[in-house]
Amino acid sequence: MSKQHRAAVLGSPIAHSLSPVLHRAAYAELGLDDWSYDRFEVDEAGLPGFVDGLDGSWAGFSLTMPLKRAVIPLLDEISDTAAAVEAVNTLVLHEDGRRVGDNTDIPGMIAALSERGVEKVESAAILGAGATASSALAALARICEGPVTAYVRSEARAEEMRGWGERLGVDVRTAAWEDAAEAFAAPLVIATTPAGATNALATAVPDTVGTLFDVLYDPWPTALAAAWSDRGGKVVGGLDLLVHQAVLQFEQMTGIRPGPLAAMRAAGERALVTH
Repeated sequence: MSKQHRAAVLGSPIAHSLSPVLHRAAYAELGLDDWSYDRFEVDEAGLPGFVDGLDGSWAGFSLTMPLKRAVIPLLDEISDTAAAVEAVNTLVLHEDGRRVGDNTDIPGMIAALSERGVEKVESAAILGAGATASSALAALARICEGPVTAYVRSEARAEEMRGWGERLGVDVRTAAWEDAAEAFAAPLVIATTPAGATNALATAVPDTVGTLFDVLYDPWPTALAAAWSDRGGKVVGGLDLLVHQAVLQFEQMTGIRPGPLAAMRAAGERALVTH
């Protein structure tokens, strides 16, 4: 009998996660009958005990909020990418017992943009200043040749984004959220805000636009993404990010490359339609 390999997504709340749909689709596509992928409700207080209680059948975990920073003290190694933004969304468990943390959101963003033909930009704008915004900055550090303007709601958030810029080597400028419509002049706009936060901006989308990367996937399209499409602009969505980062997780946990991107995307699209 072949060894069983287990993986799962951890976080709180976790019921909404599409990760099981994507990873199970990958296993099915490649005939990995000895692999399973589940979800567990785990908060920061419960994470150390959960990880310490694992047996050798576990290959790895996808991590969502609030565990992306809480897991760092439990690691034996952390990738430069994850360390740069102090956020781990992938925990790989090696056969020798090592716990290795990585962040696939950042290369996932770069891959999603590249898929739509966006390889380099002269400048960019970010809407919001949360955890996803720091990952967006790390992605822009690799593809943006000029300044990045972050539109934020408070001076504390502005200071935080400028600090991330210094750490990541990005020329970050900050502006008030009230002026967020000015972001639309940038060749690339990354919206990292919660659902509904950019709805009021949809009416301000100009006739000529570049690329919008809206990290939401439910509900989709957002009002902003719909308005952007209507103007003929390129739109990259949250499902694109979700699938690309999940493919990278699949590759790290299974050692199989390349991961089945098309099968995982199709499964995600089906799940959102029936959601």
